[in-house]
Amino acid sequence: METVQGPQKLGPLTPLVGEWEGNVGVDLSYHNQDDVTGETGYFEHAWFRPIPIQENGKQVLWGLNYKMTAWRHGEEAMDPFHDEVGYLLWDKANGQVMRSVVFGRGIAILAGSDAGPHDREVRFDADPGEPCYGILQNKYLLERAELKGFKSVFSFGDDGSFSYTSDLVLRLAATGAEMHHTDRNTLHKVKSYHPSAVGV
Repeated sequence: METVQGPQKLGPLTPLVGEWEGNVGVDLSYHNQDDVTGETGYFEHAWFRPIPIQENGKQVLWGLNYKMTAWRHGEEAMDPFHDEVGYLLWDKANGQVMRSVVFGRGIAILAGSDAGPHDREVRFDADPGEPCYGILQNKYLLERAELKGFKSVFSFGDDGSFSYTSDLVLRLAATGAEMHHTDRNTLHKVKSYHPSAVGV
């Protein structure tokens, strides 16, 4: 007998609703103070909450607002080293997913790609200067660590886990070369949201 799951109005974003934690994060980045490129392990907490339907003329978007915060291993009781807020959007009619994200470093990205309603993997791509899916950054970063591209993949495991990879291509003034600032983690749901939940 086939399982009926309802309308799945969030399309491929449906599994994300709730709160998540992961302790196997790895950040590969350039460390200015030490003038080296190295890896940092991290713990992460994230939440994804449905937003009201969004209508742009005939375009209908269903989505989530979200927040992802990460702490270096050993610094979980201290200030996080990464924090981002944004929206994930599903345009069913046009088969598009979008990620509108702002990083606390003064970076704003609107990334997206084609997707199907039941995809178990979705991509979010953006390039600077693009009028549709593009990248903005503050003046200092433009001069010292110019963003040349952004690619991210969200994937959902059969065990209920959520994994992601992200790749920011930077041109560093300190080295005169391009590098890939990458992040990856696997998270597990620690809280589900239901209509009776208080404070969601």
